[in-house]
Amino acid sequence: MKGRLTGILPVAPTPFHADGRVDEDGMRRVLDCMIDQGVDAICILANYSEQFLLSDDERAALTRISLEHVAGRVPVIVTISHFATEIVVARARQAQAMGAAMVMMMPPYHGVGLVPNEAGILEHFQAVSDAITIPIMVQDAPLSGVALPVPTLVKMARDIENLSYFKIETPFAADKLAALIAAGGDDIVGPFDGEEAATLLADLDAGATGTMTSALQPERIRPIVTRYLAGDHDGALTQWKLCLPLINHENRQCGLRAAKAVMMAGGVIGSDHVRHPLKPMTARTRDRLLQLAGELDLIALRWGK
Repeated sequence: MKGRLTGILPVAPTPFHADGRVDEDGMRRVLDCMIDQGVDAICILANYSEQFLLSDDERAALTRISLEHVAGRVPVIVTISHFATEIVVARARQAQAMGAAMVMMMPPYHGVGLVPNEAGILEHFQAVSDAITIPIMVQDAPLSGVALPVPTLVKMARDIENLSYFKIETPFAADKLAALIAAGGDDIVGPFDGEEAATLLADLDAGATGTMTSALQPERIRPIVTRYLAGDHDGALTQWKLCLPLINHENRQCGLRAAKAVMMAGGVIGSDHVRHPLKPMTARTRDRLLQLAGELDLIALRWGK
């Protein structure tokens, strides 16, 4: 990866056959579709990739398949989160050896009653930085239940050599991004948001330089970022308003199932199966999803036809 990464860095869904097996050819088609969507990078094995439902062997295979197939066309970010520091370090080394441009990781957590103290968290990230030379992105999300206050994040950025990117998707993300940027200065290389761009305009106002969404509508969301960073704030707002109904429906009704359902409807993948105990969305929710996607003429809805 050359230079500072900005723009849109969507999460690739992990496609499964209807019987639950990983669809390796479908994974390759997902990646090709995302590149045709004009993404600035692709993130694999994240929460929206159902990483918590994959075996270690499946993770390793998907990492290899994805990096070999993308073959440098865009940077690939590999999510390596795990509670055990030794496992995270091994995943980081493997990702870099296979060609990852960056790794993303949540702080170590295993339920609200088993969270390391701040020193343990810092050591966890430091161990990864010592093992690799590519950038590290911190995923600061409510899912972990781990509090990462701004002073802790700034300390991480200043003291841990390869840690310089942040995905902030906590409540009031814009205020946290603004505080992080103000306190961290040049050590905060990549301040990003998430949550399907539900708070993107406020986060851009706060200084965010990119967003990590799902793979549902990157070609529609990317112009929000590029216009804003180019100084066209009114144009960014207009584009965000266009995308908002679908952003809201995905974020509040569909979750990680949205991109898979649209990609199946568009012939990118053969099944939108999600692994148990996750459940498929209702027909009502799917119908509205496909209507909104159709109104935006999404690439994923016609890519395979």
